Amino acid sequence: MSPGPISKVLVINDEPLILRDLLKGLNSAARSLDNPFGIAFIGALTAKEALHQIEEDGDIQVVIVDDKLYAVQEGGRRAGGRAGGRNGNGKETSRGLQVSALKLVQKITALRPELDLYILIEKEKEDQVVDALFAEAVDGYFYREERDHRGMYRILNAQIAERARTPFYDALKAYVLSAKDAWHTPGHSSGDSLRGSPWVNEFYEFMGEHVFDADLSVSVKALDSLMEPTGVIAEAQQMAAKAFGARKTFFATNGTSTANKVILQTLIAPGEKMLLDRNCHKSVHHGVVLSGARPIYLDSSVNRKYGVFGPVPKKSILKAIDEHPDAQLLVLTSCTYDGLRYDLKPIIDAAHARNIKVLIDEAWFSHARFHPDLRPTALEAGADYATQSAHKTLTAFSQAAFIHVNDPTFKEHLFRENFNMHTSTSPMYSLIASLDVGRKQAVLEGYKLLERTLMLAAELRQQINSTGVFRVLELDDLLPDEVKGDGIRLDPTKITVDISSCGLTVDELQQELFTRFNITIEKSTFNTITLLLTIGTTRSKCSRLYDALMRIGREKRAPRRLYRTPDLPPFTELVYLPRDAYYCGGELIPLLDDNDQPNAALKGRICADQIVPYPPGIPVLVPGQRITENIVEYLIRYLRVQNKVELHGVVYQGYFPSVRVLTAAEEQKMAPLAARRAVRKAA
Repeated sequence: MSPGPISKVLVINDEPLILRDLLKGLNSAARSLDNPFGIAFIGALTAKEALHQIEEDGDIQVVIVDDKLYAVQEGGRRAGGRAGGRNGNGKETSRGLQVSALKLVQKITALRPELDLYILIEKEKEDQVVDALFAEAVDGYFYREERDHRGMYRILNAQIAERARTPFYDALKAYVLSAKDAWHTPGHSSGDSLRGSPWVNEFYEFMGEHVFDADLSVSVKALDSLMEPTGVIAEAQQMAAKAFGARKTFFATNGTSTANKVILQTLIAPGEKMLLDRNCHKSVHHGVVLSGARPIYLDSSVNRKYGVFGPVPKKSILKAIDEHPDAQLLVLTSCTYDGLRYDLKPIIDAAHARNIKVLIDEAWFSHARFHPDLRPTALEAGADYATQSAHKTLTAFSQAAFIHVNDPTFKEHLFRENFNMHTSTSPMYSLIASLDVGRKQAVLEGYKLLERTLMLAAELRQQINSTGVFRVLELDDLLPDEVKGDGIRLDPTKITVDISSCGLTVDELQQELFTRFNITIEKSTFNTITLLLTIGTTRSKCSRLYDALMRIGREKRAPRRLYRTPDLPPFTELVYLPRDAYYCGGELIPLLDDNDQPNAALKGRICADQIVPYPPGIPVLVPGQRITENIVEYLIRYLRVQNKVELHGVVYQGYFPSVRVLTAAEEQKMAPLAARRAVRKAA
């Protein structure tokens, strides 16, 4: 059985006697009253000491701040109306204001925004203090002179209980345990169709009974509706919005992939412009097709030495904003798969100056809100929308995602229609519950867990480097030259390792780790592997990985020449809207001619599909793009040299890889983008 929670309340007051009295009374109340969250009160006499404790102690859940904090100063005039005195040497002392409550509250919020904050005030100064702190993240006030320790404890206990609530999960658990007979979907009927079956009972036992008990139907009204929430789902979403600093948060059960498509369809009308990183997740490119957007593609930076794709250079983004002030949306990915993070604020400010909305794909960065070393998040930098794969770095099931909205002109009805267009009318309730529980954990122990994760990441970096064979790539190693002055930062929970000295190819190394050491890694390039550390990473897992790499390193294989993947060709020309090209019937043309050479018949043709080598997952071709000889040669070379390649969008006719392109007749019926621009200009 796991130990119960520990919840510390930090009281900040500069008078030792007053502080001692407060702590004694409050801890006495905690011992004598029901205390399910393990509440204990600790103290700090100065703002500096308090901030240090908040930074060091992940169990702190609540902070009580005296509205005035004073510091002892030798030989000065008495300030603030509090008496001075003499120090141990007999010198006269006085008290000067350390820091205002307003400034301290702001510092605490900047450090750990998830904490509850209360202020100790004098009754006669209530209006003055409340007005000064009205706009800050203050949860309540206590009167300094009342000394109602039991009352204060009850309020704080209730506040922690509120944050610890999981409205949807609580309702789901209560319903399951009530053991209602189900005369509705799903067909397994709480697992009854599997239980005891000679053919499939093993699956039931492997998965566990509650997986089936909790797999319910929209027929259960007590569990609300994801498509039009008004009850426990709506309440859980509101709590998530507060936790992540959003105006509104929506739960998505189809992953960030669907979340991105929903936002694009909400913000973009057919033919409207949007700016997007060519390196965006393919769901964004799918959203371009679905919305009918006219994309302006921004080439990402490339570190060819390691096969790593970085952010789009800041100057390229700002130039695109200036050249396309009529764009409706800018889409960027931060952080990238490899942990590279934009300096987002100046980019978002430039977009907003042109009334361009900003969507940041934070699929790999949902944990950032809960540790100061990882902030600012996209929302804190001013983004209108952020999508997060909660399952990637927080505690949630696969496909569980958040859509966060801070758009001041958010059209909720239009968003809801698009959301419902993509969302199943039979969502899996376990996914929704995992988002609710994931938010709870992030708020109550996210900081503590991330402190551990960051510490383990730092230790693991040193251990890997100590092998003398494997080397962790630091920010300067990963950054392409063209973005080195852009303020890019690295998420330390993503560790990219140069494997070129180990004497194995990356495929051989992955196989060795998997078969010999039972280790699976996140991703690879031709000469690197990437490790993902999360709040679930343990020291023992790090030790096993280090041991495996050390053993492989000690075998002292001679380094081998590693084959570098072909460079991604630059973007050519978008001739037609991606949606228009995609919905054409088209025809299939092989990549190779009868002599097994690059097929000249593809030169100049217009692609009808998205062609994506995976990895890295960046489209070589998008619907509506002109095909060149370079692109055909790249695709053929990629297919020939890669042992385990996924080339999404390529169609095999028997053994012959082919690409779907527009027919000549289809092209004649379509208006090229250049012609559309000329018509608009004349109008």
